[in-house]
Amino acid sequence: MFYPEEMTEIELVVPAKDLLAVTKALGEQAIFQQSDSSYLTGESELAQPKEWQDKASAYAALERRIQTTMQALELAEGEPSKKGFDAPVDVNSVQAVVGQLEGEARKTSEQLTNETRQVEYLEGMLRQLQPVADVDIDLSKLQGSHSLFSVLGVMPVENMERLQTSLSRIPFVFLPLHQEGKEAVVWLAGSNANSDILKRAVSSSYLNPLTLPENVKGKPSEIIASLNSQIANSKNKIRDLKNTLVSLREAHTQRLQRLLWEVRSSRMLTDAIVRYGRLKYTYLIVGWAIASKLPQLQEKLRKVSNEILIETFPIKRSEVKQNVPVALRNPKGFLPFQDLVTTYARPLYNELDPTFLIAITFPLLFGAMFGDVAHGLMLALLGVLLLSKKVKALRSLASLGGLVTICGLVATAFGFVYGSIFGIETILPALWIHPMENILTILGTAVGAGIFLLTVGFIINIFNAAMSRNWGRLIFDKNGLVGLAFYWSLLGYAAGSFISNFPIPKTALLVTAVISAFFIMFAEIFKHLVEGHRPLIEDGVGTYAIQAFFELFEALIGMLSNTLSYVRLGAFAVAHAGLSSVIFIVGSLINPGQGVVYWIIVVLGNIGLVLFEGLIVGIQTMRLEYYEFFSKFYNGGGSRFEPLTLSASDKGVN
Repeated sequence: MFYPEEMTEIELVVPAKDLLAVTKALGEQAIFQQSDSSYLTGESELAQPKEWQDKASAYAALERRIQTTMQALELAEGEPSKKGFDAPVDVNSVQAVVGQLEGEARKTSEQLTNETRQVEYLEGMLRQLQPVADVDIDLSKLQGSHSLFSVLGVMPVENMERLQTSLSRIPFVFLPLHQEGKEAVVWLAGSNANSDILKRAVSSSYLNPLTLPENVKGKPSEIIASLNSQIANSKNKIRDLKNTLVSLREAHTQRLQRLLWEVRSSRMLTDAIVRYGRLKYTYLIVGWAIASKLPQLQEKLRKVSNEILIETFPIKRSEVKQNVPVALRNPKGFLPFQDLVTTYARPLYNELDPTFLIAITFPLLFGAMFGDVAHGLMLALLGVLLLSKKVKALRSLASLGGLVTICGLVATAFGFVYGSIFGIETILPALWIHPMENILTILGTAVGAGIFLLTVGFIINIFNAAMSRNWGRLIFDKNGLVGLAFYWSLLGYAAGSFISNFPIPKTALLVTAVISAFFIMFAEIFKHLVEGHRPLIEDGVGTYAIQAFFELFEALIGMLSNTLSYVRLGAFAVAHAGLSSVIFIVGSLINPGQGVVYWIIVVLGNIGLVLFEGLIVGIQTMRLEYYEFFSKFYNGGGSRFEPLTLSASDKGVN
């Protein structure tokens, strides 16, 4: 739990005759991550070099065709068969079946698409004609004239006069046919010789002409009746086509889902084989396996191949290898917090996994800022609702359910600590203090909590450096031993300035601060000296001196800002009570008698407060974790362990 899974590098030499059986065994175990060894090119007596690549391409094309057919039928992919994967399917036989199903689905789907577009087109025409439905004119007589420019359309009433004024120098006919509200149906006509002027006038006055096909004839009311009839016929066809798709879906659901998973598994198997190294009579498979599960993998492989050769190379954490994949091993209840860690960065193989730390600190920091009995319970109920996935609109947030529930319960506990319910601090007795009545105390305690967490960060960084045997980082890093000494000597000096009879002499603290500051300034030189790196200074003495000064300045400012950032713990605890009181004040102002309106405001206000402040406090908690706490010890940058599987539904290892 404290470190990623121990990994072992593994090399397999597999006889060609056992190739499929071994690949299948590796995929079933889901504890082996493949590395590409295809650069080992050799002539195979069993297969031409491109045979497996061609098969992989064929399976990939088949998979896409099946998915397209399933999308046309609105079919879910389903789950793979519990029987597992036996052997690659025959491409030719599957192509024949897929071709038949694809043809039926495509024909119906294309007809449905065409009819749907036709309805949209007809309804668009209908919307254009609705404003002129009462106009008693044959529209076909207004179209197609060689000598007459004619426009029938809708325009704002306020622009009618401006339109006529702009055409005062040319002959024209302008007839308002129908007016409703701020819009009018008008007919504008003039000589084609003046069409340019007429078009500019139409555009500037926002006259929207009807754009109907040339074959449309008759009065608007007659055309509307015809369009409604066509739309009704198309909708009947759409209903019939949808029923046909439903019948096809019901008839072929199981068959298509089974084919999809068989083809997908075949494609994944051939994709894996393409990345194997090819020898004359054997294949070379290289990758990584989880050390604790390696014996069961070896046993399975020897069962399917008597002649397989297996070589393993355990990887110690002190042997720094950036390419070692990282498989995290945390209890199920810690997974919401693991997601927070991996969102920031996946730990390196030789780095402490901070999931257990964030599982403790994140809810505590959140609860300290959001402490309220009622609001915490409301947040916890929201988390349970997210986990249940009963609300369709919230299903995409289901992964946050566990985190929200835990944070809500901890916030409830802090509500009892603060004696706060709905932001009111006069109902419940506080197990510690009321934030609004003890602002300085809670702000000082928040800073103290920050100092403690930052110190833990220093210690973890020192521990990580010791585990990876990085002595330069352990001693001279600004987050190492000298950094810790600098931080605490400054804290002690500041405390000694305000506290009489402070046990440690200020002179000793000042000397410690100066010495540790010296080592921080010239940390690069001392790191190179310890590591045997030469030259000690790479960029010139002058450049390095300036850089060293700013290194110290950055370290000092960083320590100060990191410490003061934790003031927000107390600030939000105080602000929560203030924000909650505003809801009751607004309710009283709007409805002094505390009637129904008052309680509606109070209920909706509290729901809004929980959602809004819960989001803000969550963001602030992540900031404290990521930028203040993690920055002291966490590097990240590990690559995810992605085990070979022959089914995309296999989750493998986190």
